[in-house]
Amino acid sequence: MNDRLFQTKEGVWVPAVTAEQMREVDRVAMEEFGLGILQMMESAGRNLAENVMDMLGGTSGEVTVLAGSGGNGGGGLCCARHLHNRGFRVWVVLSKEAAILSGAARDQLQILQSAGVQPVDPSQAEDVICRAQIVVDALIGYSLRGTPQGRAAELIDLCNQHAARVLSLDVPSGLDATTGEAPGPVVHPERTLTLALPKIGFQRVSGDLYLADIGIPPEVYHRLGLSFELPFGERYWIRLERGVFA
Repeated sequence: MNDRLFQTKEGVWVPAVTAEQMREVDRVAMEEFGLGILQMMESAGRNLAENVMDMLGGTSGEVTVLAGSGGNGGGGLCCARHLHNRGFRVWVVLSKEAAILSGAARDQLQILQSAGVQPVDPSQAEDVICRAQIVVDALIGYSLRGTPQGRAAELIDLCNQHAARVLSLDVPSGLDATTGEAPGPVVHPERTLTLALPKIGFQRVSGDLYLADIGIPPEVYHRLGLSFELPFGERYWIRLERGVFA
């Protein structure tokens, strides 16, 4: 943990963690505290949708969500539902075939499909990326293992080439959350909304950085030796500044 990389605009330092530490935070929250993945995903998706609306300055527009098959993709699909509920035109592009999604990402997709929002054919990805006012990058997150491959890599390239504005969920896809390095193609977002705690690798990331509360009790962090006061106050997401040592 490094507690001198990021701070709020009020000057409150927020500790940064490695990908491995974040995995342990998630594990303790779920296994020892009983916090469900869908609960955290719902908070992430709602906060992400609010960030889209903040970037657009209103409650209408056209948004394309690039969604992976894991938890990051599930958060993106949840975001798509919240935007759909508020009248946005939303397109969803999956990095894997819908039929092979599992777990929480599959559940989020099923809810979205029941609401009438179907993933577009991969051949339409470039078109809907070009049309969108905001592209939401929810492809990989902090679970990156090596170089992005296949459709995920193609979507990263299309996003960088054609997106007008990009909002990444948790970690820009293709970025190593711990080192800040990119072993292959990586999304270059205008804004990143990271979840629970910032990641150490963000000191090398350009663009605005925001932090979202996904409902993890402070006692989870304390159990892991991360002793700090949650910085959100009355808000559910806040802007972070890079500290003097970043």
